[in-house]
Amino acid sequence: MVAAMTAPPASAMQSAPRVGLREALPVWLRVAALSFGGPAGQIATMHRILVEEKRWISEERFLHALNYCMLLPGPEAQQLATYVGWLMHRWPGGLMAGGLFILPGVVAIMALSWIYALWGGVGVVAGLFFGLKAAVLAIVAQAAIRVGGRALRNRPMRLIAAAAFVAIFFFSAPFPLIIAVAALIGFLRGRAGDPAFAGAGHGGVNGGVNGGPHAGAASLLGDATPDHARPSLPRFLRTASFWLPLWLGPVAALLIGLGSDHVFSQIAVFFSKMALVTFGGAYAALAYVAQQAVETYGWLKPGEMLDGLGMAETTPGPLIMVLQFVGFMAAFRAPGEMSPLLAGTLGGLLATWVTFAPCFLWIFAGAPFVEATRGNRALKGALAAVGAAVVGVILNLAIWFAVHTLFREVVALRGYGFAFDLPKPSSLDPWALALALAAGVALIRFKAGMALIRFKAGMATTLAACAAAGAVLRLAGWA
Repeated sequence: MVAAMTAPPASAMQSAPRVGLREALPVWLRVAALSFGGPAGQIATMHRILVEEKRWISEERFLHALNYCMLLPGPEAQQLATYVGWLMHRWPGGLMAGGLFILPGVVAIMALSWIYALWGGVGVVAGLFFGLKAAVLAIVAQAAIRVGGRALRNRPMRLIAAAAFVAIFFFSAPFPLIIAVAALIGFLRGRAGDPAFAGAGHGGVNGGVNGGPHAGAASLLGDATPDHARPSLPRFLRTASFWLPLWLGPVAALLIGLGSDHVFSQIAVFFSKMALVTFGGAYAALAYVAQQAVETYGWLKPGEMLDGLGMAETTPGPLIMVLQFVGFMAAFRAPGEMSPLLAGTLGGLLATWVTFAPCFLWIFAGAPFVEATRGNRALKGALAAVGAAVVGVILNLAIWFAVHTLFREVVALRGYGFAFDLPKPSSLDPWALALALAAGVALIRFKAGMALIRFKAGMATTLAACAAAGAVLRLAGWA
């Protein structure tokens, strides 16, 4: 989490920004079009455009906003865009910035979901996704290493990460429970003043977002707090009374109208719960989603979760957009009286709605109150422990993906509280292993030798190359 910053004086007043909504629209469209590369790349893109080029917001205020978003569940990059838009132009600006940030991903993932559902078994298409799986495996493994290097700063954090991995991998412990226990441990140790739980800076953002050359540069917004960003109980109640029914109203209607066993009701309830516990980024949430979607609900096959993540990695928008693919496939396979494609489309949009509607609630209603928690030692300790637990969860995700990508057969081991899949060594797919290793080498080389913007291009190139190689191998009958 970003180090807490000193809040501006409560008496400071902020004049209306001189950038109108019409002028802001093309800027947010540009941010949306360039939102590749996961949260680190997306945050860096916003920093370059909003802080360095447009000078709408200062370095300090950008970090301030990012600090808010790291305290909330959900995709921090999308919430950061929503927050800055809201800070500049109240709720219309927040809706525009946050909505546009996810719109390209919604359209792209929906189109790819149709293609996958209709032609996913065709040789060329199946080969493309075969190659993507191998590349995504390397990306997830790299994410575990990157996040681990940032979060596991001392022995207590490493122990929390190890415990989280054992709990979810070997005992199928629920992700929300792991997060809750880690947060409680961190809260108590932080309140006690344990230096191991003091928190750390937000990693993964380019140097300009951490005391870079634009720190202290003049900005349009300045450092004063706008009136609409001050804590206000009446404003909070008005905002919550609008966004809570907007988010949970459709969920309640589906439960009442269709019953709890209908696929639409299951999608609405499951992804609404995910919206409350998605601390730690998309990779942490996807471990739990993959576990539930495959093993509990039977919406997907193990390899299909990797296919969906490959879609999200290669399209603009938050990686959590893969949840739209999960919702699509869930409803596509249980359409009831609808056509499968119509049911899938509605299921995908429903998953997207209940995932992102709460993000606007957190910002519009909660951001002013989150400001009051800055510098709170107990809260910093809770977030530090959650970050450590997330490393263990992401490691579980990487191993789970590896088992189901590199091996054609697994043996399900159950009993005495254990529940995990053991791969059969004889079923190892050598081509999948070769592509995953090649992708890993390419990503490590790009990361070590190039700046962030070049690294993003390297990841896209790696994904494209693996997809093309997969298609060739499938057409040749080797994969």
